[in-house]
Amino acid sequence: MTTRVWDYLPEYAKEKDDILDAVQTVFGSGQLVLGESVRGFEAEFAAYHGLGHATGVDNGTNAVKLGLEALGVGPGDEVITVSNTAAPTVVAIAGAGATPVFVDVRAEDFLMDVDRVAAAITPRTRAVVPVHLYGQCVDMAPLTALAERHGLKILEDCAQAHGARRHGRLAGTMGDAAAFSFYPTKVLGAYGDGGAVLTADERVDRDLKQLRYYGMDKVYYVVRTPGHNARLDEVQAEILRRKLRRLDEYIAGRNAVARRYEERLGDLVAPDGLRLPATAPGNTHVYYVYVVRHPRRDEILEALTRHDIALNISYPWPVHTMSGFAHLGYRPGSLPVTEALAGEIFSLPMYPSLPESVQDRVIDALRTVLETL
Repeated sequence: MTTRVWDYLPEYAKEKDDILDAVQTVFGSGQLVLGESVRGFEAEFAAYHGLGHATGVDNGTNAVKLGLEALGVGPGDEVITVSNTAAPTVVAIAGAGATPVFVDVRAEDFLMDVDRVAAAITPRTRAVVPVHLYGQCVDMAPLTALAERHGLKILEDCAQAHGARRHGRLAGTMGDAAAFSFYPTKVLGAYGDGGAVLTADERVDRDLKQLRYYGMDKVYYVVRTPGHNARLDEVQAEILRRKLRRLDEYIAGRNAVARRYEERLGDLVAPDGLRLPATAPGNTHVYYVYVVRHPRRDEILEALTRHDIALNISYPWPVHTMSGFAHLGYRPGSLPVTEALAGEIFSLPMYPSLPESVQDRVIDALRTVLETL
């Protein structure tokens, strides 16, 4: 059997009774859309973060899109973000009618280089979307100070950072609003699609709840402002309520997997060879994915397939190089660190229920391949 970077079945075997009970709870409730499970999850997710408001939506892409719209971003505006991210971050910015503007990332931790943001600000800049990538947070203090000086909004993209912290503060609590994805692979994952937007601002939350429901207020058929059909599914919300109680347990499991990689691969690390993930000072990493680097990445991945190990690259094509965003005018070399990383990074299996035997198999195969390069 081919070993892959993620598998939900070990976790499902452990949690099956609770997951099926969540489904039965919704089916027996008499309300299948925007019922008690969505309301309950919103309240509990907000409370976990110490914020007043959460709005459940149908996926993480719409969490970014609706979050930006609720913050006043629209056509003619520019939004600063990174190209070293999953394409949905940028698709959502474009979906809100805004123009994405990219800044480079830091080579040591792959996160937004906040020192480059000021130079990217123009009179059209309305917001910044820092991406808390791979499980750790962007350096938010200088970014928020910069945003305040220029009157910009910050929407944190927390799709990969549930439970991550920066100097003790949770991801999602450091901007004007924060977008989360609950895609099944996430640190807090549903059994299908789902997303949410967190905010401390009551007006923003009110607008979000209208935007996800066609633009309607509490009275059906009365549209206040044109919105979307972007509701969090009631079944997924109930599953997420159950899994939220185990979020800290999931994070601890991911950190245990990361420590095992460090212990067994640390002796192979070299400046011109394998490099393991670096946690930025002040960060608490949750290891959504375990991303390593090697200049001969493609040879390594090809060799691993002969051991029946198929690994992912997050991400092989920076967004600014994709044909769908060619109109933005970025040329090769525009974002040198981002482009260099795209040729070297790859992900090792990472999920809290990863069996040690499977992890050892990957480690042993990787060691064998590296020693024969």
